[in-house]
Amino acid sequence: MKNEQLLEMIERYLNGEMTIEERAEFDALRNKDAALEAKLEEHKHFTGLLRQYNDRHTMELRLNAIHDEIDVHTMAHDLMSHPSLVVRLWRQHHSKISVAASIAIFATLCTLFFTGYLTNQDPRYQQLASKVNQVENSTKQLEVKTNDIIKGGVKSTGPVITAKYRGTGFALSSDGFILTNLHVVDGADSVYVQNADGESFHTKVISTDPIHDMAVLQINDPSFKNIGAIPYGFKKGKSDLGEDVYTLGYPTDAAVFGPGSLTSDAGFKGDTAEYMVSVPVNPGNSGGPLFDSKGNVIGIISGRQTQTQGVAFAKKSASILKTIQDIPLDSLNNKALTLNSKNTLAGLSRPQQLKKLRNYVFIVKVYNQ
Repeated sequence: MKNEQLLEMIERYLNGEMTIEERAEFDALRNKDAALEAKLEEHKHFTGLLRQYNDRHTMELRLNAIHDEIDVHTMAHDLMSHPSLVVRLWRQHHSKISVAASIAIFATLCTLFFTGYLTNQDPRYQQLASKVNQVENSTKQLEVKTNDIIKGGVKSTGPVITAKYRGTGFALSSDGFILTNLHVVDGADSVYVQNADGESFHTKVISTDPIHDMAVLQINDPSFKNIGAIPYGFKKGKSDLGEDVYTLGYPTDAAVFGPGSLTSDAGFKGDTAEYMVSVPVNPGNSGGPLFDSKGNVIGIISGRQTQTQGVAFAKKSASILKTIQDIPLDSLNNKALTLNSKNTLAGLSRPQQLKKLRNYVFIVKVYNQ
């Protein structure tokens, strides 16, 4: 495809001029071609800079025009000869007015920052990594004790300090590969996962996928033991609108079941790489699996809408498979990660499915010095 044709497609995509079918095809190309995704982001950034420059230039022209219409010297003479009430008040109380104005500007900037308008994050979308109660970092340092493993029946519980952030992760294999959201572990000094029995295991981040907000972890703790065959499979095709779905995650210290349904084939801002679901989620649910009624993984919970209750978003299983496919082989000791293809949850009742799932969904704990 010629560069001109590609740029034309990107323009139509960003301007919302594509049909639903064309947009879906283009999103599929984005998932397959990292270079195309990078070019899309580069073009989006470039056009944003152009719009900012145009806005500034337009404002400058307006201000210059207004300035040309004002007789500054005549106005200054009139004000000095016959000062208005505002001028007299300013002369008498300018110090107090300056302090009050400074406080007002500071409060406005704080409001804009915390609502997301001064950051790149859309205030209507919330990622669901949970911030754990703060510990005084100035008096407590990170204490990762790798020899704190099962000895004499004592469980390995990880570092003695409180994690800074946490989310959810789920097993990709029986030998310790875990999938979670990238925003959960991004910038971490140390990452642990904790199973349903309260045992914690040290992990390392072996691969990240910023485009789809995913990270693959590998448990490298000597106390970890093989957890047995994974009971769920990963759906390769799309799920249907109205399907019953559910998630299992850790917004609290205990696993929380969240039932719901698939409400849209497109997620936030029409993103066809994710689903919209009516599932109750909270901070801590990020990185949790989204299952269909048969127990197939159809997505990974990534965020929720802030303006509407019960609206969540999950990256589709096609993106999960792409993320796993792109793990560098040297991170896997030159042995590809093979996913389970046999689903042993189909046909079971929901309580039975959840009992089988408890050993394969983990709390992801993030520690920073």
